[in-house]
Amino acid sequence: MASPSHQPQTNEQYWQAFTTAGPKVSYGIPFPEGCAKHVTETCNAKRVYIIASASLARNTNHVQRLQSALGDKVVGIRKGIKPHTPWSEILEITAEAKGLEADLLITLGAGSLTDGAKIVATAIANNARTFQDLDNLHSGSDWSRRRPDLIRPTIPIISIPTSLSGGEYSDLGGGTHDTTHQKHGLGHPTVGPKLVVLDPELTTTTPEKVWLSSGFRAVDHCVESLCSLSASNSKESAASAETGLRLLIPGLLKTKAEPKDLEARLACQKGVIEAMKGVFFHGVPMGASHGIGHQLGPLGVGHGETSCILSPAVCKYNTSANAAQQKKVCEILWSEPSVAELFEKVGLGKAAELGDLLGAVVKALGMPSTLKEVGVGEEKFDQLATNALTDHWVLTNPRPITTKEQVREVLEMVRGGEPEVGR
Repeated sequence: MASPSHQPQTNEQYWQAFTTAGPKVSYGIPFPEGCAKHVTETCNAKRVYIIASASLARNTNHVQRLQSALGDKVVGIRKGIKPHTPWSEILEITAEAKGLEADLLITLGAGSLTDGAKIVATAIANNARTFQDLDNLHSGSDWSRRRPDLIRPTIPIISIPTSLSGGEYSDLGGGTHDTTHQKHGLGHPTVGPKLVVLDPELTTTTPEKVWLSSGFRAVDHCVESLCSLSASNSKESAASAETGLRLLIPGLLKTKAEPKDLEARLACQKGVIEAMKGVFFHGVPMGASHGIGHQLGPLGVGHGETSCILSPAVCKYNTSANAAQQKKVCEILWSEPSVAELFEKVGLGKAAELGDLLGAVVKALGMPSTLKEVGVGEEKFDQLATNALTDHWVLTNPRPITTKEQVREVLEMVRGGEPEVGR
């Protein structure tokens, strides 16, 4: 950490993401300057390996700005990781970063990069070189399970997020086996990023679809946290999730209407921190929207899109088990003026179910709400159902899901007909 002689710069806000855990957060100075400051003062790093968004590298000067700010400390740059973080790419980066003797990983981009860095740090520490090695490191069906038995990663991570996926606040990373297409969680209690640098202006270059869909995934974190029947769904976790919803949904609607509104973008970024508190600080288990979504993702559906499609349907599926919890979420949404205005505009009343309210938000954001829209047909349902039953968060759904037929019941709710030819 920084020595006592180093004081934060005048415009920088610097705080702990969670009360007693999680990364530090820096906001208020441009990301290259903020990152360079903490590479030296917080991490004392000499050999930096950057994992950057391929689209940022192609279409903007942001990667060059970061590289220029860090100077000769940069020993390598990886441009891009495919969505859902394929194991083959993890092993490529692991070998390169290890060979370059990197002492710090920096991610500039969205969630797949952050997940990748966490797995790379763990893979380097545990000398993972093959798919079999990674298979021995993951958490099995329980995505929330950390592996303290693994060798502790020593390479710190700084994340500069451009989306709202929130992985930068977690010590878990998700990666996908290239052959089985099954997604697995992998985490060590110390592998989460050391620092998150927020820069809302940077996010204006993020494609609208990525920004809004990843933001709705953070909404899904809040909803499944508030609707959980777990004992870990405490007053503290509920307060965080409620704050997250109040920041995220109005902020997303505002950035949909006014993409350059930096205050709304920062509100969304802060909402993500609150959304992640319930899951990764208080340990509230998620439900089937997350659990089924983990397996829908490797079929080519974006992280955030899985929540847009599944969250409203899972709420409807769960109504018989957690009606009181869902009612509370409805009350929170109706109490936000801009959100209530949307509901009234589309003809929803106070008696509307939570699934319908969330569906209206998804539609207002212009995000997909059916599997048809993302090219997933019924022929995939059987394998999806099989894989989903291995996911811990399917097993912690408020209304029990223990059979393929029950998973298919949810999938049928979002089927939307057959995909168009050529999709």
